Amino acid sequence: MSKAASNKAITGNFFEDFRLSQEVRHATPRTVTAGDVALYTGLYGGRFALQSSDAFAKSVGLPGAPVDDLLVFHIVFGKTVPDVSLNAVANLGYAEARFIAPVYPGDTLAATSTVIGLKENSNKQTGVVYVRTTGTNQRGETVLDYVRWVMVRKRDAAAAIAAEEVPKLAARVAPEDFAVPPSLDLAAQDDRLAGSSYRFEDYAVGEKIDHVDGMTVEEAEHMLATRLYQNTARVHFNQFVEGKGRFGRRLVYGGHIISLARGLSFNGLANAPRILAINGGRHANPVFAGNTIHAWSEVLETAALSARHGAIRLRTLATKDRACADFPGPDAAGKYPDDVVLDLDYWVLIPRWV
Repeated sequence: MSKAASNKAITGNFFEDFRLSQEVRHATPRTVTAGDVALYTGLYGGRFALQSSDAFAKSVGLPGAPVDDLLVFHIVFGKTVPDVSLNAVANLGYAEARFIAPVYPGDTLAATSTVIGLKENSNKQTGVVYVRTTGTNQRGETVLDYVRWVMVRKRDAAAAIAAEEVPKLAARVAPEDFAVPPSLDLAAQDDRLAGSSYRFEDYAVGEKIDHVDGMTVEEAEHMLATRLYQNTARVHFNQFVEGKGRFGRRLVYGGHIISLARGLSFNGLANAPRILAINGGRHANPVFAGNTIHAWSEVLETAALSARHGAIRLRTLATKDRACADFPGPDAAGKYPDDVVLDLDYWVLIPRWV
């Protein structure tokens, strides 16, 4: 049947369009290719051996080098943008993210989301939408699930909101909920090839690591990254619109900063190649092209998972145009300096001494 309309273009959902328990099956499944992996490496300079070398991955029990966990996250995230955050003011945070199964080149990723929370802001111009998103492969297996919340504009400030609820989220993903591939044995790795002689037992709670290096965000690179993930949020790529907005220029996608910080963290955490979970994250301040990103990490917690593997809970903070030798962070009241841009709480897998 013909469906005539004056304009067939998608304008995205506004806050009043969302309903609690609403389920969305997102468009455009994406087959991950070796080209995507190479481009991701070119953008962030990742050096973790597990994701860099088929031979190394096979030596520790995998069929080949898996796709970087954050590339999987960004691709799944990008699927959700047209339905969840096309009209976003800002992406506010993440929680309860679990990386469940490795993804390899040739796998096809799809995403679905469920609205688990809604809260209108007092200005009646915006509201916060909480969604739980699941990423699956071509076999229907879950590879990733996570919660995020985003501030979304209202189409009509006077529009009534049917029901509101703020979900209660776990402070951390528990170690018993981690998913480690049964065949993986990082304890069997060649540490020289991995790039570090430090394993699980060498890290202590409270230890702080300055990752030393910095990477400057280029306009072309953050635009390329946003398109790589098929992220259609206007705030990241439409200078015609953003030039008239609050900052007068495009914002760098927050996930771009997460990946830069993760790439920088290799220097000090080279033996932690796999992200197990993201407990929470906050984009504390905006980033623009031309800013140089640095990062430091603190060990928050450790957990022995088996005779072969341990998990380290990290808090990684990223800064713009500021080195991290003094470990900058929020003050006692929780206020961040203007040059702190990311505060990420996550678990990584690391081999034990055996």
